[in-house]
Amino acid sequence: MTTPLAQAKRVVVKIGSSLLTNTGAGLDRDAIADWVRQIADLRERKVEVVVVSSGAIAEGMKRLGWTKRPHAVNELQAAAAVGQMGLVEAWESCFSERGLRTAQVLLTSSDLADRNRYLNARTTLRTLVSLGVVPVINENDTVVVDEIRVGDNDTLGALVANLLEADALVILTDQAGLFSADPRHDPKATLIATAKAGEAHLESIAGGVGSHLGSGGMITKVLAAKRAARSGAHTAIVSGREANVLARLMAGESVGTLLEAERAPIAARKQWLADYMKPAGRITLDAGAVTALTRDGKSLLPIGATAVEGAFGRGEVVSVCNAEGREIARGLANYGAAETARILRKPSTEIEATLGYLAEPELIHRDNLVVL
Repeated sequence: MTTPLAQAKRVVVKIGSSLLTNTGAGLDRDAIADWVRQIADLRERKVEVVVVSSGAIAEGMKRLGWTKRPHAVNELQAAAAVGQMGLVEAWESCFSERGLRTAQVLLTSSDLADRNRYLNARTTLRTLVSLGVVPVINENDTVVVDEIRVGDNDTLGALVANLLEADALVILTDQAGLFSADPRHDPKATLIATAKAGEAHLESIAGGVGSHLGSGGMITKVLAAKRAARSGAHTAIVSGREANVLARLMAGESVGTLLEAERAPIAARKQWLADYMKPAGRITLDAGAVTALTRDGKSLLPIGATAVEGAFGRGEVVSVCNAEGREIARGLANYGAAETARILRKPSTEIEATLGYLAEPELIHRDNLVVL
């Protein structure tokens, strides 16, 4: 019996630092050449491939003579800037040897937060893929001012999978997959061959960190699979040490852990809302309003809102939470934070009398709201 990956026609492949570098020696050119060989084989089978590549900071560390990964943002940015030169050259030269064209695409969280830039990024990536180009994507680390990454390249891979509406996300790592417990500490841990992306118990068992060159651990991969599933993408978490792993996965062989997308993809506009990295504020709901949104597909009315946080304006993305503080939805606010605070718990018929004007009868219309 084959896995759903056998039907995948567009796949995002995220390759971790440990699979692209030699410890302390920067990029492993032989390893990159072998990944290119595998990707070229997929292209011959008419599978579209987009690469999310780690390795810039590790290469920069080598070029700068650093043996320990820095913590300061400015030093990480410097290492990324230096290392990006070598990373791009390595991918380009290896793809050229296979007769394939490639392109570098650098993204930031701001590119994905702004609706117009999000659409532009999607159009560019789709155009590149349609031209037979293999995009190599990385975070634009040198210009990020608040933190060095979107979260990590696992998250970036999921965002790209959603951006392109890919069929699959393959997260290549130095671990065999997701285990029932940390196999480095629990000898009874067993590999989870398949599960549904987004199952709560997966987050509770995922943990640990990777090598000192990388960032994040298994929890970031589980959360990335949950995110990718919103656009219908299945996620494979698999060891990059497995021989010809990409061909085997795309042939439907069960390798590593497959986290399947269980529900139908959400609409593209709502996908953008779901992927929004940093909502501008928070609106808390009572139990009745939670039910109206999550079960009945209703708009959010002010009468069901109990609290507001943040300094958001009209049209900004806000989190919608239940009484326990868990985020259940995101949406575009029809009123700013100050106005929302004044109409909490009020029926829509009292908005105009309270504010002196009526913009909309809802705090968030259901067309501008996505349930998470």
